[in-house]
Amino acid sequence: MNFPDVLRDGRLNLRGSCSVCKVCDGTVCSGQVPGMGGKGTGSSFKSNVLSLNKYKVNMRTIHNVKDPDTSIHLFGKELDIPVFAAPVSGTTLNMGGKFSEEEYISWVIKGCLDGGIYPMVGDTAVDSFLIKNLETLEKYNGQGIAIIKPWENKNVIEKIKKAEKAGAFAVGMDIDACGLITLALHGKPVTPKTVDEIKEIVDSTNLPFILKGIMTVDEAELAVETGADAIVVSNHGGRVLDHTPGVADVLPKISRAVGGKITILADGGVRSGIDVIKMIALGADAVLIGRPFVMTSFGGQDKGVRIYLDRLKSDIKSAMVLTGCKSIDSIDDRVLYKE
Repeated sequence: MNFPDVLRDGRLNLRGSCSVCKVCDGTVCSGQVPGMGGKGTGSSFKSNVLSLNKYKVNMRTIHNVKDPDTSIHLFGKELDIPVFAAPVSGTTLNMGGKFSEEEYISWVIKGCLDGGIYPMVGDTAVDSFLIKNLETLEKYNGQGIAIIKPWENKNVIEKIKKAEKAGAFAVGMDIDACGLITLALHGKPVTPKTVDEIKEIVDSTNLPFILKGIMTVDEAELAVETGADAIVVSNHGGRVLDHTPGVADVLPKISRAVGGKITILADGGVRSGIDVIKMIALGADAVLIGRPFVMTSFGGQDKGVRIYLDRLKSDIKSAMVLTGCKSIDSIDDRVLYKE
């Protein structure tokens, strides 16, 4: 099995819910929500990719970086590369329904752990999906992170307790899902949260808490105020609000405002190793990647995920050599080309 085979089979098994385009930029799947596309015109999904693409990198080859260290430590864990699998869920809602949620998430979890990174497992309108995700995570000794939708606080806290029982090493809430159409279609109330409401959730657990869905400096500062351990700069893959800027557009200002006060993760349009390097140079501590894990798991199960991760690792290492970065924490905006 090779990478093109994985993508070919992924396209077939996703049954039209994702075209597995050569360039995954949200053009073909515009408006396909439910599905794998971006909301409305697809502008927000496209902006994630375009905002990353507009950055170029400086190539440097006169240095002593021959074997760069691609690993990082976050949330008490070591990762081979600064990447988490984003919490994408809903096989029957968004992914064509050929495979069950349990099959899909087991492939993502095993492929990630075999590849030296950790998965985030997600929540959705079908209550059993989170339960299945957590049961599967528990089989792998809880080696992952649970991200829960912004239900009423009592429900969120109950689900956090289930994640703790499954052994998850961190938990979080994707507050950017508060307008998700797939939840509204199933009559599931999700809402924005006040600072005090988020504080209540943060205080309900001793695990590191991640707040996903921050796109402005003022809300990043509010996230610090809640006591959260990390934020994810994210527009939910462009799936909840049309015409937002791309993540790479807003990340630098957010990093300048709250960097050092809270861990910053970035999620949006990352596909390759050079994309990872760019996001870190723009101020992220690590990134989340979503759709490629769906494509590769549907195309090659856990082996497909591992093949993608091996390519990603090779890309990151090569890019670090060619930009003169000996470790992840040595990557900064000096890497980025400025006119």
